[in-house]
Amino acid sequence: MPAISQRFAVSIHILTILAASPDGAVTSDAIAVSVGTNPVVIRRTMAALRQFGLVDSRPGTSGGWRLAKPAHQITLCQVFNASNIDVIFAMHEHPDDDCLIGGNIQVALTKVFGKAQGVLEAALSQFTIADILQDILDLQKGDPDE
Repeated sequence: MPAISQRFAVSIHILTILAASPDGAVTSDAIAVSVGTNPVVIRRTMAALRQFGLVDSRPGTSGGWRLAKPAHQITLCQVFNASNIDVIFAMHEHPDDDCLIGGNIQVALTKVFGKAQGVLEAALSQFTIADILQDILDLQKGDPDE
């Protein structure tokens, strides 16, 4: 079963790169190499992140992208919302309305899916880009449990 979207993970990846480079702007090309994608994909993703006030850019030869606020103030829930993922748990589209289950499954699942999304967003609010960067730095030092 394919993933709904990689935008969220890519957005976290990008913001973590920027958090690791607080003194300088990072180009779309450099970010694309780390993410393993085309710079056009990075620029599209950056447009959404900028719209949510998470990044800004500096023009010119020494220009590039940087965080718009400190990494410890950017929660993963904010990144999730900026990733423009409309639906986490999608309904199948054409159940049989004449069937007892098919005619009622979407209404029954709407309540469950809404609650699950709320729990997910609450959990994501507990983590920041700074936390992700620290986890990566700990892994680099060979200390995965800190």
